[in-house]
Amino acid sequence: MLSSTKETRESFKEDTHSILNKPDLRSGAAWLASAPAAVRETFLSEIEGGGLCALPYLFEFWALPHQLPPEGDWRSWVIMGGRGAGKTRAGAEWVRVQVEGARPLDRGPCSRVALVGETFDQVRDVMVFGDSGILACSPPDRRPKWKAAEKKLVWENGAEAQAFSAHDPEGLRGPQFDAAWVDELAKWRKAGPTWDMLQFALRLGEKPRVCVTTTPRNVGVLKDLLASPSTVVTHAPTEANRANLAKSFLEEVRARYAGTRLGRQELDGILLADAEGAFWTGAMLEEARVSSVPELNRVIVALDPAVSSGSASDECGIVVVGAQTQGPPQDWRAYVLADCTVQGTGPTGWARAAIAAMERYGAERLVAEVNQGGQLVEEVIRQIDPLVPYKAVHASRGKTARAEPVAALYEQGRVRHVAGLADLEEQMCLMTARGYEGQGSPDRVDALVWALHELIIAPAAQFRRPRIRVL
Repeated sequence: MLSSTKETRESFKEDTHSILNKPDLRSGAAWLASAPAAVRETFLSEIEGGGLCALPYLFEFWALPHQLPPEGDWRSWVIMGGRGAGKTRAGAEWVRVQVEGARPLDRGPCSRVALVGETFDQVRDVMVFGDSGILACSPPDRRPKWKAAEKKLVWENGAEAQAFSAHDPEGLRGPQFDAAWVDELAKWRKAGPTWDMLQFALRLGEKPRVCVTTTPRNVGVLKDLLASPSTVVTHAPTEANRANLAKSFLEEVRARYAGTRLGRQELDGILLADAEGAFWTGAMLEEARVSSVPELNRVIVALDPAVSSGSASDECGIVVVGAQTQGPPQDWRAYVLADCTVQGTGPTGWARAAIAAMERYGAERLVAEVNQGGQLVEEVIRQIDPLVPYKAVHASRGKTARAEPVAALYEQGRVRHVAGLADLEEQMCLMTARGYEGQGSPDRVDALVWALHELIIAPAAQFRRPRIRVL
């Protein structure tokens, strides 16, 4: 039986090149699915020999772009994507390419492979026996056998793939390999020591390589790996593989997590960074998440205007915050309702956006920082709406000093976030006592800080002032 070997792949490409009219088959399946029926029939009829039997196992034909290894001289290939983006399938198919030869008994470029997961069970259940694991992807004439007692896969051509647990880094001390597949590196508890031991073990052959399939998390070992000049990365969100995912799954996760930091990490496959010593962390903000907002006593829009204009200008932070301010100040709660930040619109544009946010959320006041724009800020706003309730605020302290009491409100559990604030939350996680560690200016955070000062901190201070008794 023909299968997905180098020889078969090249022959298949030659047979179908005249139909596809392209040198590679990365989008072959998508092209075929959307082609007219007559074209599909011609395509299938012109495949010679056992091509039809081989077609299901020719991953180049079915693969999404992020599932195929990049060209070039690399040592580590990181496939970083959202949940269900097809990372496991890509890892399993990469292992096949390493160990399979032109014919079933021919050797491939590698013969000693390490399979490393968080636990032995996860290696066996996901990487080996999973729906997208090595056994499920392998054609019948090249399917390896699992030797449970030895925790390894063995191919008829003599290649072996041994399973290792990241809970036991020392297990990698001694064996040697010419290739490795590492799954979910970013969630390993002993990721650093295990990765280090694996690097020492990758010492066979002319060019030992490792494929890393992982959902991103802000951990040192992944950040260091991505920063290495010998690392290449392919990336895809969950949506990229929607054709192979349940529609109900996508609808549920979109509704629940779209616009959140967790959604950006788990669905978009984006590595989110928390600066060391940040006032806010991703975990703190996830705990602050709410799905509904109670009736609020006050709603305001806070504006941190950008004086310059154009695409290269700073963002103009516009944040909407509401609050319940009944009872003693320690019972007050704030709710961040929207981030309406704009960029490159010019003064008239950000003024219109701020006033539109007031109308949309029924805000009672517009609070604007005037350190840079001065009187110009109010003049621009009055040109749009002469009667808008407006309050100018002037920063007498630095950004970090203003942010600290606001961060304390979060630590006390007194501020909640709705979904859709991912960009604001990203800036928050880069604010530290040393300053803002992101690029540009934290205009969204500045607007948030002014809003919470106006709604919670300043009014609460009135209660703490000592009253003078007049006799």
